[in-house]
Amino acid sequence: MRTLFAAALAALVAAPVVADETTGLVLAHDRLSNVLVLTDLTVWSLPSDLMIPADLGAGDRVILTFNSEGEDGISTIDALERTAIALPAGTDGGS
Repeated sequence: MRTLFAAALAALVAAPVVADETTGLVLAHDRLSNVLVLTDLTVWSLPSDLMIPADLGAGDRVILTFNSEGEDGISTIDALERTAIALPAGTDGGS
């Protein structure tokens, strides 16, 4: 019985941490302070070593991958992926 309990406990402790994700449209990106604001008005302070597309701008759709510590907030932002680029103003997006 102790062996079974120890094995179950070890499996729980060794389980990989699952990252959280959020998707949104960029409202603004301040490159100097590394702050990203999405259209839902969430503000993300990005780490300085995060790979960010040089031409990231308003209207681009992104996925942010991060780790959270429950109610203590976000511990790390691991990745930012642009999934769609906004069309320039006046461009017809039809096919």
